[in-house]
Amino acid sequence: MILLRHPVCGTLRGARSLSTRASAILSSLDIPVGAAELPGVYDGQWSGSGEVLESVCPATGEVLARVRSATPDELHEALGKSKEAYLHLRTVPAPKRGELLRQIREALSEKRDVLGALVTLEMGKIKTEGIGEVQEFVDICDYAVGLSRMMNGRVVASERPGHTILEVPNPIGVVGVLTAFNFPVAVYGWNFALSVAAGNANVWKPSPSTPLCSIAITKIIARVLEKNGLPGAVSTLITGGKDVGEAIVESRDIPLVSFTGSEAVGRVVGKAVQSRFGKSILELGGNNASIIMPDADMQLAVPAVFFGAIGTAGQRCTSTRRLYLHRAIAPKFLDALQKLYATINVGDPLVDGTLLGPLHTRAAVGIYSDAVQRLRQSGAEILTGGKTYDHAALSQGNFVQPTISVPKTADPADKIWSTETFAPILNVGLFDELEQAIEWNNAVPQGLSSSLWTRDIRNLGKWIGPEGSDAGIVNVNVGTSGAEIGAAFGGNKSTGWGRESGGDAWKQYVRWSACTVNFSDAAPLAQGVDFST
Repeated sequence: MILLRHPVCGTLRGARSLSTRASAILSSLDIPVGAAELPGVYDGQWSGSGEVLESVCPATGEVLARVRSATPDELHEALGKSKEAYLHLRTVPAPKRGELLRQIREALSEKRDVLGALVTLEMGKIKTEGIGEVQEFVDICDYAVGLSRMMNGRVVASERPGHTILEVPNPIGVVGVLTAFNFPVAVYGWNFALSVAAGNANVWKPSPSTPLCSIAITKIIARVLEKNGLPGAVSTLITGGKDVGEAIVESRDIPLVSFTGSEAVGRVVGKAVQSRFGKSILELGGNNASIIMPDADMQLAVPAVFFGAIGTAGQRCTSTRRLYLHRAIAPKFLDALQKLYATINVGDPLVDGTLLGPLHTRAAVGIYSDAVQRLRQSGAEILTGGKTYDHAALSQGNFVQPTISVPKTADPADKIWSTETFAPILNVGLFDELEQAIEWNNAVPQGLSSSLWTRDIRNLGKWIGPEGSDAGIVNVNVGTSGAEIGAAFGGNKSTGWGRESGGDAWKQYVRWSACTVNFSDAAPLAQGVDFST
């Protein structure tokens, strides 16, 4: 049994007045609560007279706000101002840009908890995860402050006497950042911090269902920009739907587009950007696997799989969706996992102690239900879950039961295994040899995160080496979910090959030039070519 300990409070979908707690959160972030509509475009000034977007609380169905998106003219004007802002920012020394990011970090940190509450209110993830997401933005600003003094090029030895070669990074221009609903704050942070450190202006197009998070973040950044005498369009916000996204993707004034979303849309974005010879950073589907060996530490592995499968109600790109258990320990592991599932607190995600909040939309509930139906029709054994909740206190929200399923076959070509379902559904397969589990891990189209649980150094070596996981994140005795900002984040294959956050990700936000300098009195050609007359 999954426990309901905290009733969900709020008003019904379509209500005209805000609940007390929603009003308190929005007011704390300078978002007007009495306005019929909010402007959803910022380029140094707030505007918006296009279509109306509704922000709906997924836990209660309460309409939090109505936001006016951009018209085509407003979009065009905002993109123009972003280009002008870039021309200004590129002349600011990189360490000064780092100081700007330090101030933004301080401003975000001061509002961390209430921003986290807004993430919970609008997206639906539990309170500790909402705060943790804002902390990611704070952390990447810290990282970028240091990076602003270390975005180095290289000196390359020349074969020609009196010559030297420099590899020089310079700002790339305007960066378009299209983010998804599941991380409505952090993903912009990953891109924004590195991009500003590199000297670029940014255009943010958030998910249409999480406009308030983007408005709150933009207000904080805008105040810091204004304080430093910088144009607000360094961080332009353009809310809207598909048409806004298409305009950003197709704009030749945006040389780099970072897109986070589905594989299907990512394929369209990648082709469109490439068709105009732009650059793209794609963060797409996950479909991540954990492999449990017989020598695994169960006290660590079981809770990690539990969080990986249920955290954010299974709506992380890195959520654990496939669990491969060695046959020798499968019954013991599943018994322990099911006992954990039975203790989970479901309910109001803003209440401390809640571990399971809602799915983000009603449509997501339908996707969950369809996936469970396919599992049942295929003959899969449903060990737990497989239904929506019938508690009256949860009836206005998008709550579903976390599900553990054992499909009849572990064939990775089966759509049950090869298709990512963005919901808390964990499919289990049994294996006999590590090589078989690695083959299954690698056989799906996606390649974001993966996890092996073992205490055998030989297994570790195989897993992280050329015969091991082909994912972008290859963990050992760490779950698939919950990456830190210090390393580059991203996946391979149909996940898109993009990298954001730490590591060498910053190198995507600059244009590189090879500069050969002749400081001699002769002009010899390379490779010994003689072109003398």
